[in-house]
Amino acid sequence: MSELGDLYQQLILDHNRHPRNFQQPAAANRHAEGYNPLCGDRFSVYLQVEDGVIRDVGFQGKTIAETGRLFASFHHLVTDGEAPADPVELGKLSAFAGIREFPVRVKCASLAWHTLQAALDTKDGVVSTE
Repeated sequence: MSELGDLYQQLILDHNRHPRNFQQPAAANRHAEGYNPLCGDRFSVYLQVEDGVIRDVGFQGKTIAETGRLFASFHHLVTDGEAPADPVELGKLSAFAGIREFPVRVKCASLAWHTLQAALDTKDGVVSTE
């Protein structure tokens, strides 16, 4: 397995052993359900959005516009294999570059992003990568 593949495996295992941001914020005002029937992934995303800023979902208060740009860069990386001009932009997410070779995994890896987008677009939504 390549170095990038090893890093990807390590990240996945680490997040499985030590889940982060596994919560439903009390003040959440946006919600979406994500489901991928091929790999069985199913989860909910809860957001607290105020004044165009994501206040609580577990990352550092990114604006909706920043989140959209990050998703676009990530999606481009895992589908086309091209990293953003600024390698710092994706940080640890760069480890997912190797999954473009496995289209089913791309759908699993991008499900959280699509679910986040659904939560931003509607008050309650359901999304599938199929």
